[in-house]
Amino acid sequence: MSKLVVNVDHVATVRQARRITEPDPVTAAALAELAGCHGIIVHLREDRRHIQERDVEILKKTVQTKLNLEMAAVPEMVKLAVRIKPEMSCLVPEKREELTTEGGLDVYGQVENLKGIVEELKSAEILVSLFVDADKNQLDASKEVGADYVEIHTGHYSGAITSEEEILEFEKIKKGIEYADSIGLNVNVGHGLNYVNTQRLVPIKQIQEFSIGHSIIARAVFVGIGQAVREMLDIINGRL
Repeated sequence: MSKLVVNVDHVATVRQARRITEPDPVTAAALAELAGCHGIIVHLREDRRHIQERDVEILKKTVQTKLNLEMAAVPEMVKLAVRIKPEMSCLVPEKREELTTEGGLDVYGQVENLKGIVEELKSAEILVSLFVDADKNQLDASKEVGADYVEIHTGHYSGAITSEEEILEFEKIKKGIEYADSIGLNVNVGHGLNYVNTQRLVPIKQIQEFSIGHSIIARAVFVGIGQAVREMLDIINGRL
């Protein structure tokens, strides 16, 4: 059965709008865990626009399930991850001007560089995931550099305007997931998933984890984070 890992970045986004101490993503993570989620994700960006180092350090001490640190594949972040030692690090592309991650990491174009980064993280006993598009070349390269997991980018599927486009993007994702599994990669999915479009992905048995953040935090504004997490768990578990 697939698991739900909750991204609490957007709690930090609200906090940083005022540069104060609330709402605290650490508290949000604890409530999400109490509601039954299987892990917590945070993205520590180079510009520190939302999650701060303080958050990651405290989460490492308090998260009872699993902490996944999303980060750029740069020396500063590798050094920080090795020091804090989250259970998993997910390497993602990062641009300062983007509102959110716009696509998958180009693993195929930087195999040698990523091999060294993956090796350094794994030497620190950190599982390594790569955030990639459902593309055969990128998946083959992810296997080549030694990743334990890939997180298939679902942003194009989630942002589809027409039903035809959504179906086309879904088929790409499904094919990519099946191929990744066939070459020995563990598979997670994430980006833009919500309470509607997640349902189409649920029957894909190779998906190990759903990484979902914005839609859960948005829902939590109205019903509380515990209820928002439980509702998403119901979807992932096929109860809705």
